[in-house]
Amino acid sequence: MAENIYESDRLVREYLLFHFGGAKEILPWPGGPGDALNFAARLVEELLDVPSLPSAARALDVGCAVGRSSFELARHCREVIGIDFSRAFVDAADTVRARGALDYDFIIEGERTAQAVARLPRGVDPGRVAFEAGDAMALREDLGSFDVVLAANLLCRLPDPRRFLARLPSLVRPGGQLLLTTPFTWLEEYTPRENWIGGRGDASSADVLTGLLSPDFELRFSKDIPFLIREHARKYQWSVAWGTRWIRK
Repeated sequence: MAENIYESDRLVREYLLFHFGGAKEILPWPGGPGDALNFAARLVEELLDVPSLPSAARALDVGCAVGRSSFELARHCREVIGIDFSRAFVDAADTVRARGALDYDFIIEGERTAQAVARLPRGVDPGRVAFEAGDAMALREDLGSFDVVLAANLLCRLPDPRRFLARLPSLVRPGGQLLLTTPFTWLEEYTPRENWIGGRGDASSADVLTGLLSPDFELRFSKDIPFLIREHARKYQWSVAWGTRWIRK
């Protein structure tokens, strides 16, 4: 398997911009895909069924990266645990939580950079959030169960996504919400071909994923959610995630 690029300083800065950057910082070009900005906050807003949450809801954000979605979940949940395989990502997220801000720079072109600050979103109680490093395919056994489990753009970066999916019924409480987003970007450098969920032959990834989850979950809502990751001022990754809300049976 490839070396974990998510420990690199370049990816930490790129994801801090992706999660916390302002619109003009990320996309200074008029006419660009502005509807793809603010993905980490927008997916919570668009997928989470807030009225159905209990008053003391627990949430788990698996593959939390640098933490923005975890903070957004804390607007609605009393306790949020964010877990990521990258220690560098977790350290960045925890710095924002503990200090309220983290200075970083992002690439303009070549070695030219600009300064930015990742700030704790307004109105979020950082005391509701905790971050830790962990493997989505081998989550610690004492996590307990949750009213919300979020996995944003995680499945196609796991060596064996079925191992993670198999753990989900024990993590989501009956009636609880499972929020999944994925662009189904299957690459052998992350996931061996034999472990892909669909993406081969006539089987679409959405259909295969639905078949795997249906015994324990009911699909209640789905939509396409675009997102934009900036590499430098003239190079971007524009993608569309399949966003879903499942209810634990």
